[in-house]
Amino acid sequence: MTDSTGADAPASHPCDAILARLLTLHPKVIDLSLERVHRLLERLGHPERALPPVVHVAGTNGKGSVIAVLRAVLEAAGYRVHVHISPHLVHFNERIRLAGKLIPDTDLQALLEECEDANGGEPITFFEITTAAALLAFAREPADVLILETGLGGRLDATNVIDRPLVTAISPISLDHQQFLGDTLEEIAAEKAGILKPGAPCVIGPQLPPVRAVLEDKAAAVGAPVLAFGREWGVEPAADGTSFRLTVGGETTSHPAPSLAGRHQLFNAAQALVCLKVMDGFRASADQVARGLASAQWPARLQRLTRGPLVRDLPPGGSLWLDGGHNAAAGATIAAHAREAWGEKPLHLICGMINSKDPRSFLAPLSAVAASLTGVAIPGEANTLSADDIAAAGRAAGLADVRTASSVQAALRGLTERAQGPRRVLICGSLYLAGSVLRDNA
Repeated sequence: MTDSTGADAPASHPCDAILARLLTLHPKVIDLSLERVHRLLERLGHPERALPPVVHVAGTNGKGSVIAVLRAVLEAAGYRVHVHISPHLVHFNERIRLAGKLIPDTDLQALLEECEDANGGEPITFFEITTAAALLAFAREPADVLILETGLGGRLDATNVIDRPLVTAISPISLDHQQFLGDTLEEIAAEKAGILKPGAPCVIGPQLPPVRAVLEDKAAAVGAPVLAFGREWGVEPAADGTSFRLTVGGETTSHPAPSLAGRHQLFNAAQALVCLKVMDGFRASADQVARGLASAQWPARLQRLTRGPLVRDLPPGGSLWLDGGHNAAAGATIAAHAREAWGEKPLHLICGMINSKDPRSFLAPLSAVAASLTGVAIPGEANTLSADDIAAAGRAAGLADVRTASSVQAALRGLTERAQGPRRVLICGSLYLAGSVLRDNA
């Protein structure tokens, strides 16, 4: 993979050839605009106008978890759910889920070729043309609802071609992709708020006050009703983290914690349930909500790896975790979880990041909870930071025991050789590294 919009073709896959061709259609990997995707959608017969009701989700951290929980609850309630996400971790098919199942290779290849032919060789980014293919798939397969994740930003994101979404949602916003979205939280929030549409309720997750002000101003300008965390809805986690109370408009309900690890996931799950509450025509019983929360899955977000060759290399009693977070807010979230849930074992980090990210800001919150850091480069990634870059950032962030390794496997071997009792190991810093780990550990 090469960028956060997911411009990459998975290795040794049936769609490799066409995905590689699509990468050559524009000299820039990221070029935020809606002109090219509108042109292609017109040639394809406007599939964006033939979609089931759309829940459009933007944000910096947590949007994938909100989507995962909302999908799981809707499916538990018997609805047919389309889902669009990016980037993928292992195979491109992960981006397009049709009525509960990943799109088959043969169907994906046919759709990509159809879009390639309709585009006629004109400049268009990889994310734009593959988003058009996804919308074409969603328009042709019957479903009750489509949950649509933005790729980058919102206002000029290729997914922002939906004129009348059923609901929009904006998860917590933090600094990320400043080179495309702006240098301040307010500028980034203004870009994310571009998905708000007249009459479509917007469920706003926990935000810093300046961010919420920008989102609410935009909502008022376009005529979008707002349900903001801390005002229209709130969450009260149980002390032991096994459940939470959700209050919306004065009505309080109790729910079990989702299957996703981390206290922050209680807030993401709650935001998903608020979305469901304002989705006109959609309902789920308490039992269906509980089953959905229990079945939600979102790989590479505080995911424990329990089998595979990497796990077999751990010292007795050790555990291996994987997280793709890559900004300061993600580092703080992981650190909070480590303090709350991982206090009994030393935490050792194996970290790799791409060169558009700030490793020091990600690692700084972790310096207080991590016993060591091993820097690695992301295999097969042209835009990776070097292991030495990660190590230097770790030292600057305050980590004392800092090393480098030639690979994740080598880093694990080094930790095993130095092991003194059970250890907890977290591989972190990039979804691209996480995808590589999941492939290698299959």
